[in-house]
Amino acid sequence: MTKTSEHIYSTPRPFAISVSDPVLEDIAARLAEYPWIDTPDVPGWSAGTSLAYMRDLVRYWLDSYDWRAAESKLNRFPNYQATIDGLSLHFVHVKGSGSNPKPLLLCHGWPGSFFEFDALVEKLTSPEKFGGSQGDSFDVIIPSMPGFGFSGRPQYPMGPRAMAELYETLMTKVLGYQSYIAQGGDWGAHVAGWLGYLYPNSCKAVHLNLIGVHNPEMKVTHTGAERAWEEKALASFDREGAYFLLQATKPQTLTFAMTDSPVGIAAWIIEKFAGWADLPSNPDGSPNLRARFTEDQLLTNIMIYLVTKSSSTSTWIYYGCAREQPANIEPGRGIPAQMESGTRLEVPTGVAAFPDPVFAPPPRSLAERGYNIVHWTDMPRGGHFAAMEEPDLFVNDVRAFAKLIQF
Repeated sequence: MTKTSEHIYSTPRPFAISVSDPVLEDIAARLAEYPWIDTPDVPGWSAGTSLAYMRDLVRYWLDSYDWRAAESKLNRFPNYQATIDGLSLHFVHVKGSGSNPKPLLLCHGWPGSFFEFDALVEKLTSPEKFGGSQGDSFDVIIPSMPGFGFSGRPQYPMGPRAMAELYETLMTKVLGYQSYIAQGGDWGAHVAGWLGYLYPNSCKAVHLNLIGVHNPEMKVTHTGAERAWEEKALASFDREGAYFLLQATKPQTLTFAMTDSPVGIAAWIIEKFAGWADLPSNPDGSPNLRARFTEDQLLTNIMIYLVTKSSSTSTWIYYGCAREQPANIEPGRGIPAQMESGTRLEVPTGVAAFPDPVFAPPPRSLAERGYNIVHWTDMPRGGHFAAMEEPDLFVNDVRAFAKLIQF
């Protein structure tokens, strides 16, 4: 262990994902014994996760899904753990093929996991394998958030600002990078934003597919487009924000409801993939999840929560965020302003504005009051889980942005 004036940290230690047979057998037994409810299935998912869809998914889960194959795939990249201030942090670290790859920190959110970026790793680290140039390669680092997956559980709910401090230590102390680019969506956008705001000497640039951290000036609309976006955002929060308020105020109650039910956890997570992704509709009006995700992808993400028993501590980030801010959550408006008034994130910022159906990107004019935006792309398609939904659009945008950044 190394001790500095601020942090105690270890060197990285190789880590292999290996779940015991009894854990898998217990999950399978609970799936097989689930007491399916006999109620009408409200069409179109308007009342929540579809009963018919969940029946089909669990059937596939029991009959066809292979965690061991998924486990092997997750282990094909070098996995590590490092202890920072007593907390074990899991991360994937893959070196780029070029002579001078830029370090790229990829930050996931909820209800995702480090697996969100699985299909991107080789495209980012070895672009020459996909028709690109080695000169565009990155060193890719993908942590599991504290309380998520194979990372340790904090002793008390931790918000994204505190997580940014851990990630900064990971990048500069544990891995020894003097400078890096941070990328994030969902809560990862908050972590990446804090990294650029608090540590501009090392986090040299930020790429976002969601605008997370903001200042009070971004709360005030000036144009018709900004007001229209705000009205849409408020209506969306009224319609979709119940999960947010629950996880930000009473996450422990949710723990009791979910802990012994793989089906319950899966339904809670799947609803967000169905509602937040940019999906076409089936003929009956229901979201066509298969248009963007395979069952194996969805189940691997869910299984990471299940095999690590992290479904409860993953929701702590909502509670932690609400308590590391200067004000409580504003009813109907989500997270309060975070950066100090009169300040903004000054490091170069790139925004991939995917048409997220729930968390729609704001107009650039509003975002620029909080960010030094040097690159903005209005994406033609793709939603909240952009790295999984549109991996090529995602990779190309990160690459184009990185070419603007000089270390």
